[in-house]
Amino acid sequence: MSIVVQKFGGTSVADAQKIRRCAQRAFDARQAGQDVVVVVPAMGKTTDGLIDLAHEISASPPRREMDQLLAAGEQVSIALTAMALQELGQEAVSLTGAQCGLQTDARFTRARIRSINRDRIEQHLSCGKIVVVAGFQGVDEEGSVTTLGRGGSDTSAVALAAALEAEVCEIYTDVPGVLTADPRIVPRARKLDQISYEEMFELAALGASVVAPRAIFLGMKFNVPIHVRHAMLPDTGTMIVPETLDMEQNEITGVSLKNGVGRVTLQGLPNRPGVQADIFDALADAQVLIDDIIQNRTSKDHMNITFTADGQDLTDAREVLGEMLKAMGGEIRVDTGLCRVSAVGVGMRTQSGVAARMFRSLADAEGGPINIENITTSEIKIACILPEADGPRAVNAVHDAFELGAPAS
Repeated sequence: MSIVVQKFGGTSVADAQKIRRCAQRAFDARQAGQDVVVVVPAMGKTTDGLIDLAHEISASPPRREMDQLLAAGEQVSIALTAMALQELGQEAVSLTGAQCGLQTDARFTRARIRSINRDRIEQHLSCGKIVVVAGFQGVDEEGSVTTLGRGGSDTSAVALAAALEAEVCEIYTDVPGVLTADPRIVPRARKLDQISYEEMFELAALGASVVAPRAIFLGMKFNVPIHVRHAMLPDTGTMIVPETLDMEQNEITGVSLKNGVGRVTLQGLPNRPGVQADIFDALADAQVLIDDIIQNRTSKDHMNITFTADGQDLTDAREVLGEMLKAMGGEIRVDTGLCRVSAVGVGMRTQSGVAARMFRSLADAEGGPINIENITTSEIKIACILPEADGPRAVNAVHDAFELGAPAS
């Protein structure tokens, strides 16, 4: 019997009625002859509420205890989902990350999956049960509860699908699939029937929040088909699959916007070997995630390094590098209020003029020209750092310039 892994988002299990609907989805798949593993996070805004509560107790709560706290929210949702399945007459069992054999490293709040022992899940499946697993969590070698950080439930769902050699991993969200842009910003955004792993990975990393980048990476690495679907509607959704030749017909597949971007500029650094290694070793030790590194030489003896980060990573970067620069020489400047607008498409590899068309769309944007502060590129993306206030206009301008809202040919 083939296995399907179904992952539901927090909004999809926000209340009892929605939990029953998700249970019905899993029940229908089981009735169709598939073995089913369901992955659910905490209900609705439960995780946010627990984080707020922790900060009422402590200004800087220990990471280990945060993981212990946040994992509790998912035990509620998996138990309720298993109960809903049993009410439908379907045998089901709920398992925490530890109980389902999901082993991680000990990076609390940002753990990485090391292995999955699938024996217990397979044992329950062989008895005809639907297995409901807590997404976003695992256990380290010492037995401590860990959480996987941003997009952890997506990541654990795809990892489980890979470990179980599932036929597909279905990601159920509150949108009908992967769209050419965020429909809340671009009303003309169009749903894609399929998108390549590589394109989806770039869009996710650059701000599209449909599926977590880590989950896409695992899907690509282990060739797990990922099907993004609406949790409450019978839409066909979007398949995330290996690249095909016809995907290169369009220059751009989608446009993303990421707000809350900050830019860190290290000025007046000594221009000598090893400086970059010292700086980025310190950031790595502090588990700071960074993007868009730019270096330029300002004189024979000095250089500047600029990179972008967001959220807590921006705060951590400032703290880590402040003392280092006092000893090394140089100053740190942090600019906030920025965003990243990115155009992504495998067609960039074979078609010229994409950058010119994108930059022209920003220069001629409705409401006035938009200033570009930084540009980074790869084989299949062009990303611009802009003032955050200009983000929505920029996304619409680029989306229109490449006619992404037009019906698929």
